[in-house]
Amino acid sequence: MEEQIIDIPNEIGIIPIKGGVVFPEQPVPLIIHTPKLAKLIDEILTTNKLAGALTQRDPSVEEPKPEEVFQVGCIIQINKMLRFPDGTIRLLIKGLSRFKVEHFIQTEPYLKASIDIVGGEHKKTMALEAMMRNTTTMFQNLISLAPYLPDELGAIILNIDDPGRLADFVASYTNFDYHEKQSLLETIDPKERLARIISLLQKEISILELGAKIRSQVKTELDKGQREFYLREQLKAIQKELGETDDHSREIQELSKKIKDATMPAETEQVALKELDRLSKMPPQAAEYTVARTYLDWLITLPWTRATDDNLDIKRAEKILNEDHYDLDKVKQRILEYLAVKKLKPDSKGTILCFIGPPGVGKTSLGRSIARALGRKFVRISLGGIKDEAEIRGHRRTYVGALPGRIIQSLKMCGTNNPVFMLDEIDKVGADFRGDPSSALLEVLDPEQNNSFSDHYLEVPFDLSNVMFIATGNIVDPIIPALKDRMEIIELPGYILEEKIQIARKYLIPRRISESGLKSKNIQFNKTALLKIIASYTREAGVRNLERAIGTICRKVAKRVAEGKHQTVHLMNRNVMKYLGPPRAYAEVAARRGEIGVATGLAWTPYGGEILFIESITLPGKKDLILTGRLGDVMKESCQAALSYLKTKMKTWKLPDDILENSDVHIHVPSGAIPKDGPSAGLAIAMSLASLFRSLSIDPTVAFSGEITLTGRVLPVGGIKEKVIAAKRAGIQTILLPQENKHDLNEIPKRVKADLTFIHVKTIDQALKIVFPNKKKKSVRA
Repeated sequence: MEEQIIDIPNEIGIIPIKGGVVFPEQPVPLIIHTPKLAKLIDEILTTNKLAGALTQRDPSVEEPKPEEVFQVGCIIQINKMLRFPDGTIRLLIKGLSRFKVEHFIQTEPYLKASIDIVGGEHKKTMALEAMMRNTTTMFQNLISLAPYLPDELGAIILNIDDPGRLADFVASYTNFDYHEKQSLLETIDPKERLARIISLLQKEISILELGAKIRSQVKTELDKGQREFYLREQLKAIQKELGETDDHSREIQELSKKIKDATMPAETEQVALKELDRLSKMPPQAAEYTVARTYLDWLITLPWTRATDDNLDIKRAEKILNEDHYDLDKVKQRILEYLAVKKLKPDSKGTILCFIGPPGVGKTSLGRSIARALGRKFVRISLGGIKDEAEIRGHRRTYVGALPGRIIQSLKMCGTNNPVFMLDEIDKVGADFRGDPSSALLEVLDPEQNNSFSDHYLEVPFDLSNVMFIATGNIVDPIIPALKDRMEIIELPGYILEEKIQIARKYLIPRRISESGLKSKNIQFNKTALLKIIASYTREAGVRNLERAIGTICRKVAKRVAEGKHQTVHLMNRNVMKYLGPPRAYAEVAARRGEIGVATGLAWTPYGGEILFIESITLPGKKDLILTGRLGDVMKESCQAALSYLKTKMKTWKLPDDILENSDVHIHVPSGAIPKDGPSAGLAIAMSLASLFRSLSIDPTVAFSGEITLTGRVLPVGGIKEKVIAAKRAGIQTILLPQENKHDLNEIPKRVKADLTFIHVKTIDQALKIVFPNKKKKSVRA
């Protein structure tokens, strides 16, 4: 049967093709969406059913312009058409021949172009025949590898004897990129086209073979895993029949025994057994296996019921506390009260103690002594700088490397559920985006709640009610109110000179001699030497620097002994400098000699009390008040209030009203590098200005503390205990305090108040009469 000759016109309507290429002699389904192309289809169906198919350069363009389509395409003939209710038209088209656009003659309502048919005769050679056979073989190989190619194509390609048709057939069905297909369409010579087809087929076959290899490897691994699983199950059955067990089964049995021996609460044991059952069904190679095993290890090793027996011998406990610490009577008494209640009512819930005091007064070491007195283990964690709530509550097991919080970790390490647990530096806990550890501590430190403390990692309740928690800190203010409310605050004041000497003799010197490898016969500390060390080399509320200085001396003596010099070293006042170098501190009160305009004040710091000096002078100026010494806003206001009040006393002192008319008043507080603030220096500032205006000096051994008002009243202040201790340490003899602070002296030990005179005033005028009892211009002793 002869092929029908189709007359192709020179001008033809263009159908843009998205993401595909139409080849001659190849059927292609096509869907028409746009109304303009639908109009073109309607027109050509009434004529010769011919159109030109040009591939779009960018498939995302809906209505391409002439420059947005390739210039070489294929003449198509519409063989079938179906219209659908949504307006789309589905076509079955067949490519006829290649064409090239000469120019576009129409863009609306659809593209229309003047075309030229391309193609030509070719001579079949042996080389071309070889290329055809090679292409056929490769395409059949591709069919066996590619799931998207039907097997029927292998039979069809054997019946194609034209090289051009063969190349177009392979290009049409193979999953090449549309740019590569367009390049093949534009290649007119069949031999060149076949050469390019062979190259593209080789690349496609290589990709498919690699994919098949990967799939085969995965399948092999899966098959291997399934085979191992079946073999393992069969091995278990055989071992069970023989009464033997494998390592995994033995491990599960050991864990089961440990869970029963751990004497967990019933609820926790149920959770552990459920997790063990899950573990038994996992292969040991599974990533989840290690996570579950670690979790069970934590549950097993925690001291659910293991506890040490309390030694409730009160006299023995008192003896131990006295052996380890000098003074601290209030704290020792509170511990003995705790023991007494525990002895009378063993199931009582103890309160949470919080030791507040300056560094070096023995807060942490006191916790160790309490543990020794009770016969319990001692655990300490430092909370300083902690900002992550998970440090307290732990991480959930969904996180990689998750662990319980530091509370549970510490209990596991100590091995008992009733240690003395010290939470050091509780006032330095931070907070950020990871949570607030202080809030997490609320449950830990609440006796009503901590019997069922829930750690995020364990997710089962743990009883902390048997733990004796002791917190320490330097100041109370940073502790959140809710946490502060759960603790009994016990303040540990600093030590006075006599107490430091006793502590050094009873505790520090023997310990440092022992740690340095010396014997008591190698070195002897004279009392004058200790006085020198305390006064000239340390300035602190505690004894940490004192112990450090004693350690320095012991090490130098140890060096002498190691060199063969065995003479006993008698440390006296005169040879302290030989071991410690020049003095680093001096008694400023002793250096003062009662100067006009200078008064001694008392200040409170987080590290204990301090003394400070208020200095005032007048100088030519314009009635300005100059303030220096890094004073805070509150202290500056106290200076202004003192000056304003004393200006009203000028007539009483028979001073000219214009005495300050051409003068500035300058108030300075030495130690200018240290910020200072607070109202308690108000009385000392007033006395300094009064001394300046009346030209009467104040004895430097008289100190003042109190807030003042513009009407001359003296208001109460805080930190009296620390201020009195600092005054005693500095050599102050008389202290003027507000009347309302009189009851605060009851909290101060008698030995601290010894040799001190306390005068209580309600107004500035009372203080002025005491400090300046007459009008003679000389130094007056209160």
